[in-house]
Amino acid sequence: MLTPTLGEARFASTHTHTISDDRRIPERIETGEKPGLEFELAGPRAKLFFDAKQTRAAIVTCGGLCPGLNNVIRSLFLELHYGYGVAEVLGFRGGYGGLDPACGVEPVKITPAFVDGIHQKGGTILGSSRGPVEMGRAVENLIARGVNILFTVGGDGTQRGGNDLYQEARRRGHALSVVGVPKTIDNDVGFVSRTFGFFSAVEEAARVLDCAHTEARSVPRGIGLVKLMGRHAGFVTAGATVASQDVNFALIPEVPFALDGFLAALNERMKIKSHAVIAVAEGAGQDLLAADASSRDASGNLKLKDIGPFLKEKIETFFKTEGNPVVMRYFDPSYQVRSRPANCEDALLCDLFARHAVHAAMAGKTGVVIGFLHEKFIHVPIELLATHTKRLDPAGGWWRSVLATTGQPERFL
Repeated sequence: MLTPTLGEARFASTHTHTISDDRRIPERIETGEKPGLEFELAGPRAKLFFDAKQTRAAIVTCGGLCPGLNNVIRSLFLELHYGYGVAEVLGFRGGYGGLDPACGVEPVKITPAFVDGIHQKGGTILGSSRGPVEMGRAVENLIARGVNILFTVGGDGTQRGGNDLYQEARRRGHALSVVGVPKTIDNDVGFVSRTFGFFSAVEEAARVLDCAHTEARSVPRGIGLVKLMGRHAGFVTAGATVASQDVNFALIPEVPFALDGFLAALNERMKIKSHAVIAVAEGAGQDLLAADASSRDASGNLKLKDIGPFLKEKIETFFKTEGNPVVMRYFDPSYQVRSRPANCEDALLCDLFARHAVHAAMAGKTGVVIGFLHEKFIHVPIELLATHTKRLDPAGGWWRSVLATTGQPERFL
């Protein structure tokens, strides 16, 4: 897979260990499988495109919050500053909107003092937002400020926007390296085996499930219902379910369910144990809610109907009709889960994603996102990323673990 570059790298790197552009990582490594695509191995290069002392870099964080954003900002800066000696690093505030001078918010000059301790806090010190920016004005601003490198930290929409920025800069003859760091707690980015923030989110979600279990078993006929994040992928719900070991039903977008079948299974559970815990991903059961496929948010994402209150009402009505009312405890910890600081595992992952992004940018790679396959970091062209989605496989090990943990049937018919 060819990686877009700005041109010939001419400046010698000071890194003692470097990687050749010829090193490749296959998409698939299973014996007997076709190898699929091959990706350039990420890492420091012997030759750099940019002269560090003449280079100005910038960072922007976009979209919803995710554990580890501040870790990524900090590590990007530290590698640029100490690893390469880059002259200046700017932080654009408030997402892509901050790239437009009309927003009236000046970028901040990032310094060692600015990033001191930020990795211990959730959220992003630069601020974030959803929605696009007028590419012409944004690129004019980057050119006027002498920005050579832009790091885009965000999800699919953010990375598509990063590619548009690179293409617009190329049309204007400005050598702008745009390198993306993929961000989503949903863990649904193609060519990334796990995204930063995912395990921190699972850890927090498991804590909430534990609270739901405590509430459910502490009252007569108690049911704890927890809605977790996962628009199109059930990785957080599945991971938290297996980590908790106290969930009786897990509902995810990849496995459609019949409401009558689910309620019948829940009724049987309540006859046996008189309490239950349900974990539902936000994107589950959208067919039951008649979601409007044309309704989109500022980032272009499908606006989902709220499965949580819908399911709560249906459960309460069902058991009341049966003559056996239940006590519902409903939890929606979405913001709680995504706004926590990164745990140790994610902190390490954030650092590595960030440093490989810097290596790629300094070598003149552009229009790429840092991927992570087979415990190796890779360069993924953004245009390729847009054509691949990652979902939990209902026939795979993740879902089989959920079924074994909950004891629920494969399908609610």
